[in-house]
Amino acid sequence: RREEKKSQKLNAQTADTNSEVDLEYYASVDQVWQELGLAAPARRALIDDGLFKLSDLRKTSLAAVRELPGMGPNAIRILTAEMKKADLSFRR
Repeated sequence: RREEKKSQKLNAQTADTNSEVDLEYYASVDQVWQELGLAAPARRALIDDGLFKLSDLRKTSLAAVRELPGMGPNAIRILTAEMKKADLSFRR
């Protein structure tokens, strides 16, 4: 599973010398997170970790999500509130 995530992360980046992020890739998969109002760094962090929708967060702990680069306090507030609304919970 970890190898798959690493592969997805590598595929998300362009192969050019500037190592810029492939914005088209993220735009094609981050609609759910964008609709929740998450900032771009938080959306990219979730996608890079293989989390594409709210129900995917059940597979991981809140502590693990907090540790993702780009995941700030506002993103955590939004995610926990939306999880509660959807009657979902993080893995313990």
